[in-house]
Order: sequence, then C-alpha cells, then structure tokens
Amino acid sequence: MKYGICPLGIIPLRNDFNHRSEQVSQLLYGDCFKIIDQRKDWFKIRNQWDGYEGWITQNQGLEIPEEIYKNQADLEIKHATNLMDYVCLSNSELVPIPLGSDLRLLDFLNHSFEGETTTIKTKEQLIKNAYAYLHTPYLWGGKSPMGIDCSGFTQMVYKLNGIVLKRDAYQQAEQGTTLSFIEESEPGDLAFFDDRDGNITHVGILLQDHRIIHAHGKVRIDPIDQTGIFNKELQTHSHKLRMIKKII
Repeated sequence: MKYGICPLGIIPLRNDFNHRSEQVSQLLYGDCFKIIDQRKDWFKIRNQWDGYEGWITQNQGLEIPEEIYKNQADLEIKHATNLMDYVCLSNSELVPIPLGSDLRLLDFLNHSFEGETTTIKTKEQLIKNAYAYLHTPYLWGGKSPMGIDCSGFTQMVYKLNGIVLKRDAYQQAEQGTTLSFIEESEPGDLAFFDDRDGNITHVGILLQDHRIIHAHGKVRIDPIDQTGIFNKELQTHSHKLRMIKKII
C-alpha cells in the first residue's frame, strides 16, 4: 500500500481518472491520503481525514512513507486560519494555501509557516469560522474560500475546530444527535434539507435568531423556520427542513 500528501494549496478530487471528469471534492494542503488504485497518470486515493475517495493526477500528489501517514493522526491538530496564507519552501519560494490547510507535517515537508494555527473546540469559535466563508461562491466539490459547496462548507468549519464531519450532506446527517425542534437547537448545530424524493441534499449551520448560514449560490445568511430556509429575495422557501443535528 502507498500513501501520499497534498503539497499544493488545492488539488481537485475527480470522480474518474480524466481531467474532464466531475470534481467531487478537493484535497487541501497537508491532507494525507492512501493510494488505493492507479491508472495511467492517475491515483485513486482515500482521504485520511474523512475517508472520501476520488482520483488525482500523480504529478500533483507527493508520496510519503507509511509511518509518516500513520503518525500524523497522533500529532496536535494545526490548521491555517487565514482565508489565504503561504508556506515557505526550503528554497524560499512560497506556496499559497487556503483556510483549513493541515499543517501537521510541515517539518517532514521541510516547509515553514508563520501564521495562526490555533484550534479551539467551542461553538463560539465555530461560528466565527463560519463567518470567515461568508460570500464565498458556490462550487460543486469545493472546500476553500475560492469556492465551496454546502457540505464542504460545514465540513471545513467543523474541521477548523478539530471535528471530523463526513464529506457529503447525507453522510453528515448520519452523525450527531437528532433534535426535534429548532427551539432546541443552538448556534453551531447543523440543519439538513431534503428534496421531493426525501433525499438529503443540503446542509447549513444554525445561527442565533432563527437564521442559518449555508452555501447556496454563495455562502449566505437566511431566515429559517420549521418549514425550512426562507429566501427573502424570492419571497419563498428555498429548502425544506428535514432534521436538525447536534454535533458538539
């Protein structure tokens, strides 16, 4: 079995080994992965953080020893906390990295970083992290301030607090404790929404005063009630509420 790490700011994770294939997620700087298949110039990988699988080009990933891959989980979690930052290479060149990049293997990569890396597991800090993504454009499979989807947004906000959420909305809906009413929820809890067939297709983070921050066109804040998310611009509910989950 081979292992690797993302040495660039962002690497697209594709559904198939083809540059035209759908982007299903992204690897951010410092994400480690297991190589589970290889075709031509592509690796099929499994992300260590959330177990998500997809294809990356071989020339974008960097292979690492198995012991480095396994030891990363025991290191203190350190994530970049600015919208965009830089790591410095040994030759003094800079690599731009986005918010949420994993900095635990800086020494192994022989890279340096001088920004903020504090991870605080509180709901207050979680809400601050969520606001950092406000107005980020929606991007299917995105996980950065340059473009993000609904479940990528919730996953990254929780990741900044050292909490692992699965990648897709329907997977995240299987985590945590179910609440019966919005009135039982707290800012930082997750709200899930379904389509006409009952499939979970959307997720957002609850705020105070019956509001929700979520990625829909862009990361935005809208009112929410027992029916769902109310879009003031359209004067209608844009998403139908299915459940509320408490993660922390």
